[in-house]
Parts: sequence; structure tokens; C-alpha cells
Amino acid sequence: MAVPDQNFLWNIFQKVDTDRSGHISAQELQKALSNGTWTPFNPETIRLMITMFDRDHSGTITFQEFGALWKYVTDWQNTFKSYDRDGSGSIDMNELKQALTTFGYRLSDRLYHLLIRKFDRSGKGSIAFDDFIQCCCVIQSLTNSFQAFDTNRNGWITINYEQFLSLVFSIGK
Repeated sequence: MAVPDQNFLWNIFQKVDTDRSGHISAQELQKALSNGTWTPFNPETIRLMITMFDRDHSGTITFQEFGALWKYVTDWQNTFKSYDRDGSGSIDMNELKQALTTFGYRLSDRLYHLLIRKFDRSGKGSIAFDDFIQCCCVIQSLTNSFQAFDTNRNGWITINYEQFLSLVFSIGK
């Protein structure tokens, strides 16, 4: 999907920028997004998205940064809907497995159970839209970090404890 025209984006941007600062804060973005569960959008997912699209490092999203963020969220909505096979509004373990397998991940059922427990904030055994984004972003970040150490590309790394801590704490930064 292409980025919508500037007038459309400007109208959306102005609705989200409720304090008229010319920047979208994490709080404004959280209020503007819906996860389909009538609960606030996951603050960690908001933080990840702002970090990804805040090119000027202001901690907010400017109009210039907003188009890419809009496309990102729209793409995730389409992806989420395509894997929510039963139309429940959430992703269960089998749907998550299908999505991540399609993305190129080959994980054990034990790890899928762990992912559901980690990212299921509702305790219903499934993952809402915002938590699905966070799950996929964390897996991608961890994969990228792992690959930096997997110089032989054989799926095995040897690191010391400090390297491990640096790898984990650098996720999403």
C-alpha cells in the first residue's frame, strides 16, 4: 500500500495532535490507536513505534515522520487481519505460528506457548493487535541482534555474559 496523499495525512495528523504542538506525543498516539479490545494501546508498542519513526530524536512524531508511521500501522493492520483466520480480533497460537512461519521463523511449539504467555496482556490465550506488533518487533530485533554474533550463519553463537546483557538491553533502542 502506498502512503496516502498529503492532505489526507495532514487531516489525520491534526486530529491526533490534540494539543496542536505540531508533534504527536506517545500519549496522543496511544489515544489515537485502537487495538480492538477497548483497552489502551500497549505503551511498549507505542514506544517502539516512536523510536522507529522519530528521525529527529525529539521523542515525538512530526508531520514529516507521520506518513511512514501511518503506512507502518496500516500494513500491520492488514497483516493482523490476514492471520486472524477466525475473525476473533486476536491472534491465537496457531495463527501466530502461521504468521511467524510465513515471516521465515521456524520455532518450536514450546516457544509459541511462551510467546503467547509473554504478549497476551488479557490472559485469554491470544494476542491483541498492539501486542502482535510488539511481539513481531521484539522477535525481529532479537533476530537482528543474534545475527550480529552469528558470523558463520549456522544458528549458534558464543557470547559472554556482558555481551548477552548488551544484546538484550539494546533491543528497541
